[in-house]
Amino acid sequence: MAGGEVELIELVKRFDDVVAVDDITLRIAPGEFFSLLGPSGCGKTTTLRLIAGFEQPTSGRILLDGRDMVETPPNRRNVNTVFQNYALFPFMTVAENVAFGLRYKDVSRAEVKARVAEALALVRLEGKQDRRPSQLSGGQQQRVALARALVLNPSVLLLDEPLGALDAKLRKALQIELKALQERVGITFVYVTHDQEEALTMSDRLAVMADGRIQQIGTPRDVYEEPATVWVADFLGTSNVIEGRVETGTSVRVGDFVLAVPAIPSGISGDVLKLVIRPERVGLVEHGTTGDNLVPGMIERVVYQGPTTRIMVHLACGQDVQALLPSLDAGAELRQGTPVCVELPSSALRVLPAGPRGFRDRAGVPAPA
Repeated sequence: MAGGEVELIELVKRFDDVVAVDDITLRIAPGEFFSLLGPSGCGKTTTLRLIAGFEQPTSGRILLDGRDMVETPPNRRNVNTVFQNYALFPFMTVAENVAFGLRYKDVSRAEVKARVAEALALVRLEGKQDRRPSQLSGGQQQRVALARALVLNPSVLLLDEPLGALDAKLRKALQIELKALQERVGITFVYVTHDQEEALTMSDRLAVMADGRIQQIGTPRDVYEEPATVWVADFLGTSNVIEGRVETGTSVRVGDFVLAVPAIPSGISGDVLKLVIRPERVGLVEHGTTGDNLVPGMIERVVYQGPTTRIMVHLACGQDVQALLPSLDAGAELRQGTPVCVELPSSALRVLPAGPRGFRDRAGVPAPA
C-alpha cells in the first residue's frame, strides 16, 4: 500500500507538571516495522496515542505522508490501532467484529463480505467467521483484532503491546507470524512494547525510550551490538559493565590490568569510563593462560539454563562479570571456586562515558531508503 510515512517533529506532551513525551523527533519510513521500546512510564504509549489522535500534543507536529495531523480527529486519520485487550464485542461473531469499522464507510454489503473474507484469510482464520470471541483462543482473538484493523486498509497500523496478555510460548510464535503478516500487507507498523525480545525479533528499526525521551534509534543489531549509553546496554538484554580509566587512545586500565579497546570516543580523556560487553562475548580459559585482554578471576556461581549456562566470575580487579556459554561447552570443570582467566575480546568491548544515563537523542538519524 502506498504511503504510510510518519514524522514526529519536536513533539512534546505534558500532563500538568509531568512531561510524558519530551521533544521527540523521528521519521518512520513507509512500510517499516518500527518499535517503541522502553520500561513502563517511558512515554511510548503516549507517543502512540498522539499519532492515533487520542491525545493532543502540547507542542510539536505529527505528519502522516507529509500532512500535519495535529488538528485532525482520530476518525479522519488513515491509521488504526490494535490494543492489548483487543476490545472485541463478545455478542458479535468474528465476521461482525471484523466488519464493525466498515459500518461507517460507504461500502456495499458485497464488498464488506469480500473485505472481511480477505482480512480473515490474511490472519489465517478462514472458517471461524461465525464463532464468537469466547469460542476462540487468546492467539485467535489477537488475530481477529488485527483483521478488524486491517480491513479498513490503513496506511499505518499502531499496535499497543498486542501480545502482552498471551503466554510466553504463544507470544514467541506470534512474533514471527506478526512480522510475516506485516511483510505481506506492506503497511507501516508502529509497535509499542516493553519486551526487548519482541522488539529485536520483529523490528526493522526501533527507538529505545526512557523518561519521555529517545535514547537511541537503530536496527536491532546496531542497538544491541553498539548501545549509545550504558542505560541502553543494560536495558536491552544483559550486559557486563566494567569501570575503567583511559590509559591510551586504544587502551583502558581496569585495576592492575590494561585492556585493548576500539578507539576511545572523543570527549572521554583521563576520566572514568564504562566498558560494556555482552555475556555471550565473554570467554573463559584455563587459569594462568597468557595473552591480550585476559583477566584472572574466580567462579562464584554456575547457573544451568537448559541450552546455555550462565557463569558469574569475580575478577582479580574487584569487579564482577557474567559469561554465557553453550551448556555443551560448560564442562564439569567450570564450577564454583574454580580459578579461571576471563577473556574480554577488544572487538566486543564498547567504550561509553560514565555517569548517569547520558541521553543521546539520535532521532534525527534518517530512516533507510
